[in-house]
Amino acid sequence: MAEEFKRHTAFKLKIGDILNGNQITDGEKLKFIETSGKNVARVNLIANIVDKFIQDDEKKFASVTLDDASGQIKLKTFGDDIEKLKPFEQGDTVLAIGMIREWNKEIYVTPEIIKKKEAEYLLLRKLENENNKPIELDKKQSTDIKQKIIEIIKREEANGGADIKKLTEELQSKSETVNQEIRKLLEEGAIYEPRPGKVRYLG
Repeated sequence: MAEEFKRHTAFKLKIGDILNGNQITDGEKLKFIETSGKNVARVNLIANIVDKFIQDDEKKFASVTLDDASGQIKLKTFGDDIEKLKPFEQGDTVLAIGMIREWNKEIYVTPEIIKKKEAEYLLLRKLENENNKPIELDKKQSTDIKQKIIEIIKREEANGGADIKKLTEELQSKSETVNQEIRKLLEEGAIYEPRPGKVRYLG
């Protein structure tokens, strides 16, 4: 699973973008979705749970249906992984990171990470998707900034993580540039955000 994390970036997308994308297959297996100029195999979604199903017997299966106003998609788990979905209920706003799958002409997501969020996060994600205009950096600049960010976050672990505002001030770089590199690290699963404005190292 760790190798899969390294191969695929978890793109922040609207559910509608996934459902309306072009499905690229390898034989019968879905490889990725072409959407918004990206080849997407792994996604980072924020949406509301509108339905939940748990089957906890010899054939363990669980699913929740996510809705972000652009469309609906299911998170599906099997076997012992159904425990990932049990804590969540209809009406919860969640952040979900996982791999895009297809079965019987239905696109769904196998969740790796799912966390409950405040409802305001859905609006923030909508604004982020609408206004996100990446800043172009050459590869060396991007690598240098990313390495410095990781070093600071590791250093601040003893303090419960690094404050993004202070991190930006220490690097003396444009906040847009630092935020872009932090987004990449979040999508790659190298760091996580335990609360707004604070980041910690995952490795």
